[in-house]
Amino acid sequence: MFTGIIQSKGNVVEVHSSDKGVVLVVSCNDLDLSDCSIGDSIAVNGACLTITELKENSFTFDVSQETLSCTNFSDVKKGQNVNLEKSLRFNQGIDGHLVSGHIDGVGEVISLDKEGASTRLKIKVNKDLTKYIAKKGSICINGVSLTVNSIETNIFDVNIVPHTWSWTNFGELIENSKVNIEIDIIARHIEQLISHDSSSGIDMSAFSKK
Repeated sequence: MFTGIIQSKGNVVEVHSSDKGVVLVVSCNDLDLSDCSIGDSIAVNGACLTITELKENSFTFDVSQETLSCTNFSDVKKGQNVNLEKSLRFNQGIDGHLVSGHIDGVGEVISLDKEGASTRLKIKVNKDLTKYIAKKGSICINGVSLTVNSIETNIFDVNIVPHTWSWTNFGELIENSKVNIEIDIIARHIEQLISHDSSSGIDMSAFSKK
């Protein structure tokens, strides 16, 4: 689990194709890796990846074909910056929201507009995801916990404050950039409950509108 609070930016220094997907080597001089080990999880642009090799200031990940198919790693290139967050510890506070690191799809940036010191991003997503996205609800974009300002059809917008803009790779986004989207995990589980067959014996009346 993660919180959606980015701890550092990393740089993709190597990209190797393999028969199982892609191998990424990410360097990071600003993230403390002293408590990390091979087998640990790191959220890279919001996707939970497992460390397969660890050096003083870099780590290696295997990216499966499944992960490539539903994330922006299908377009990853050497020299690209990625957002990093180590997995949540039990003694750690949660400043964002609970994030699983399981990407639900890729969104497309359709506009970036300055509003004072902040930037408003409009992002288009697959219509299948829109039922999980609510005004003032939580959403994770490239691993960053954000609040939805509004949503219309399959386009939603979020506001990025200056610190987040400079601390993450959002400052490198342009129109048509692809970003990883993870919906609120609570919305996902509520849908599973509601759609469950009535033969399960679960009383769903509490979820019904009066």
